[in-house]
Amino acid sequence: MEDFGKFIATKKSIADKLNEHPIPMLTCKDGFTMSVQVGKYLYCEPKIDTAPYYSKVEVGFPSKEESLLMPYVEDINHPTETVYGYVPVYIIEQVIDKHGGLK
Repeated sequence: MEDFGKFIATKKSIADKLNEHPIPMLTCKDGFTMSVQVGKYLYCEPKIDTAPYYSKVEVGFPSKEESLLMPYVEDINHPTETVYGYVPVYIIEQVIDKHGGLK
């Protein structure tokens, strides 16, 4: 997996140009999905819309509970129906690798 901080910045830029908001769901090869979003009003770093790199991202609504994300969960009782704030990109890379890479 290429550096996810750059990857998501590129995805954000493309989504903005195509007027796709939010960024489309990420799907892993094993079927696991999650929303990964960045922008000035979201739980990410930096909190701007046009960064060339993001060090932390907002994750939302994973298709199943993922132990690597749980330290960042907003609603522990509903792990597939909530957001995960300020998740470091290295954790996202680990989640993607654990689920076989991106589809």
